[in-house]
Amino acid sequence: MSDEAITYDASHIQVLEGAEAVRKRPGMYIGSTGERGLHQMLFEAADRAVNEVVTGRAGSVGVTLMADGAVRVTDDGPGIPFGAAEDPDGPGLEALLTDLSAGARPGDRRAVTMSLFGLGPAVTNALSSRLTAEVRREGVLRVQEYACGVAVAPPSAAGPATGSGTTITFRPDATLFGTTECSFAVLAERFRELAFLNRGLDISLTDERPPGGPQTARFRFLGGVRDFVVSLRAQPGTPVHTDVIGFEQEDPRMAGTMEVALRWCGSREERVRSFVNSMATPYGGTHEAGLRDGVAAALDAYARARGLLTAADPGIGADRIGEGLTAIVSVKLDHPEFVGATRGVLGNGPVRACVGEAVREHLGAWLEQNPKQAVDVITEILRADALD
Repeated sequence: MSDEAITYDASHIQVLEGAEAVRKRPGMYIGSTGERGLHQMLFEAADRAVNEVVTGRAGSVGVTLMADGAVRVTDDGPGIPFGAAEDPDGPGLEALLTDLSAGARPGDRRAVTMSLFGLGPAVTNALSSRLTAEVRREGVLRVQEYACGVAVAPPSAAGPATGSGTTITFRPDATLFGTTECSFAVLAERFRELAFLNRGLDISLTDERPPGGPQTARFRFLGGVRDFVVSLRAQPGTPVHTDVIGFEQEDPRMAGTMEVALRWCGSREERVRSFVNSMATPYGGTHEAGLRDGVAAALDAYARARGLLTAADPGIGADRIGEGLTAIVSVKLDHPEFVGATRGVLGNGPVRACVGEAVREHLGAWLEQNPKQAVDVITEILRADALD
């Protein structure tokens, strides 16, 4: 091999920044260039709008799948200015649309996590063949156009504005994606989930593409995760053994809050879902382990106190509680820590003990107040053990 063939120096290094980097390797920023990545591109744009509502700066969010293939995300917040100097609460919209570091937020347990890596609408802009930003603020409508993440012209006043808010309309770049058709059903399921996890969040999804006319779904649930548990229906005809048992609690030891809801149905199926800052953790973690610890401790203590278990009987452990259990555990933490890069498993150590103690206390009190339902649940668990 010649010296020329193995020569490697600074001239061989290619440095990519901003929109160019995102367009070169889209999968690194949104996970894929298929339908999943296309939906993530939308979530990157919606992340900021949803958090405007969650933090009380806006009342609602609307997402529209337009007939011409574009996607529109709008909110009725104060309107994000294009210049950062006008808004002490964060970067201006122009920075959010072009600077990959501008989307990151400091630790805030209220913040909804929709962005994959906290990069926000700058990723959406970079992967769009065209994007239009409209800001209604202080009675004036300002508009700016972008192409492939680069501003076509400076923002300009487009006339008077009624109300306030921000609208982002983008067209996914067909040269980068295998498909540019978003799934109404997939998006509706995610927005519905967000509305359950954030009590009072008002978000609507409209699809203008069907030939028979547009379809719209609006999601807003005042019952929080209690409503979430009710929505996870067992098969028709399955008896419900308990009411929904739920609570919400803050615990400074884990620097966050927890919201838990559960009930038992007459089915052998277990359905336990866990979330961190409104993001699903499909492989569980310390919050889900705490839920199981607390449920097992409360059931075991009650069963022994009522003579359903004797001193010689094995305890009701966390591995025995799933008979017919439907549960949601949602924690919102200032500083979540995950096991691995995919964020599928929560690792914060104090969360397990905090959630476990709270569940044991609240479920224990409910069992004492509802003895018939309590006995039904424990009897079913012991019966299932006997059959196994």
